[in-house]
Amino acid sequence: MLTGNEKASIVNKRSEKTDKVVSKCKEHVSKAISIGNEIVAAEAKGAIIQDVEGNTYIDFFGGVGVLNAGHRPEPVVNAVKAQLDKYIHTFFHQVMSEPYVDLAERITKIAPIEGPAKAAFFNSGAEAVENAVKVARSFTKKQGIIAFDGAFHGRTLLTMTLTSKVKPYRFNFGPYAPEIYRIAPAYCYRCAYNLEYPSCGMYCLEKFHKFFKSEVDPEHVAAMIIEPVQGEGGFVVPPKEFLPGLVDICKKNDILFIADEVQTGFCRTGKMFAVEHYGVKPDLLTFAKSVASGMPLSGLVGKAELMDNPGPGQLGGTYGGSPVSLAAGLATLDYIEEKKLSEAAQKIGAYSVKRMEAVQEKHPEIGDIRALGAMIGIELVKDRQTKEPNPEATSAIIKACAAKGLIIIAAGVYGNVIRMLAPLVITDEQLAQALDILEESFDEILK
Repeated sequence: MLTGNEKASIVNKRSEKTDKVVSKCKEHVSKAISIGNEIVAAEAKGAIIQDVEGNTYIDFFGGVGVLNAGHRPEPVVNAVKAQLDKYIHTFFHQVMSEPYVDLAERITKIAPIEGPAKAAFFNSGAEAVENAVKVARSFTKKQGIIAFDGAFHGRTLLTMTLTSKVKPYRFNFGPYAPEIYRIAPAYCYRCAYNLEYPSCGMYCLEKFHKFFKSEVDPEHVAAMIIEPVQGEGGFVVPPKEFLPGLVDICKKNDILFIADEVQTGFCRTGKMFAVEHYGVKPDLLTFAKSVASGMPLSGLVGKAELMDNPGPGQLGGTYGGSPVSLAAGLATLDYIEEKKLSEAAQKIGAYSVKRMEAVQEKHPEIGDIRALGAMIGIELVKDRQTKEPNPEATSAIIKACAAKGLIIIAAGVYGNVIRMLAPLVITDEQLAQALDILEESFDEILK
C-alpha cells in the first residue's frame, strides 16, 4: 500500500497487464477520448500514482487541477465512506440533504463576494459556467457575454463557444451558441497589440472603448467571464491592474463580472481563490475541480440577489449536489485549512520557479516562466526573439518526463506551455525529484 511518501521509481518494463487494458480501450472506448499516456493506475496517494506494473510516478498534473489536496486524503475518504453508509442520493429538489446546506454555508462564507451570498451545486465546471450565464441573463435581461481569447470554460455547446481554442474543443461542432463576444486578454508575453508592459498603459483595457463601438454595445451585455489565470490558454497570469480594470469597466456599464475559478480555486494560486490576489470581488464565481478531492462536484456562488433571481426549478439537475460529493467537499475544506495549503502553494511556487529560472539560463528555448502560487507555466519557443511556439519540444519533454517517472501535461493555444499542477501536499523530497526529472528532460531534449 502506498503511504504517499514514495518517490518516482520506474522499475518494470511494460507487460501484458498494461497491454490488455490498452487493447480493450482501443476496442471499446471512443477515439474522441484522448489518451496522453498509456499508464494504467493501480493505486494513488498524496502526489504519487502507482501503475499496474509497480512503477511509481510523481503526479505533476493533479488530475488537471482536481487534486490540490492530493490523492485520497484520509479525512475525505472517511467522510465519503460515512456518507455511503447513510444514503447516496435523494434528489435535493424533493428531499434535502444536510451536506448540501452545510457546504453552501461554508462556500458563501469563504467566497470573495460582496454582501450576502448564496450558492448552488452541480456536477462539472461546464455546468457551473452554464448556470452562471443563465443567472446573469436572468437578472440583467440582457443576452451578450464577453469572453477572452485563450479562454477555456468547458465542452458543452455554450461553454465550448466561450472556449477560445478551436482544436480539439470546437472543431466541427458548430453552429455555436449565439451572443458570445471575444476580446484579447492581458497576455503580456504575447501581447495582441505588440506592446510592452508597463509602458503599454494597459492598452488591453483601453481597447474596450473601441470594442463597445465595433463589436457589441454594453447595453446588450449581461456579463463578462474570465479565468483569473488562464488554464488551458497557457497559465497566463495578468498584471495587477488587469482584473481591477475589468471590474471597473463592468461597473460603469452595468455588466456582471463572473470569475471562473474552476482551475484556480482552492489554494492553487496561494489563496483560496485567485481573484483575492487582485483585490476584486466578482458578482458570480464558478468553482469545481479541487473542491471535493476528485469526487464530481461543482458550484456557483454569487450575490444573493443574483442567485435568487431565477424562479424555482430554473437551476438544478438530477445529480446536482450529490450527497457523497458534498461530504467530500466539506472534508476537503477542513483538510485544506488543517494542512495550510495556501501557504504550501506559495512555497511550492517559489521553489519551483527558482529552479526553473536556473534551467532557463541554460536553454534559450524557454521563453517565459509564469506563476501565481503553485500554478506554473513554462512556455517553449524556437527563438526568443520571434517567440515562435515550440510544441514539438514541449511534447518531447513531456514524454521524456513520463519515462523517468514524472507525469506532466501541456497547455496553451499553441500547445507549447508545460504546466505544473502538483498536489499541494507533495513532499519536499518528491518536489525536488520532480524538478530534477524535469531539468534532466529539458537537458536531454534541448541539448
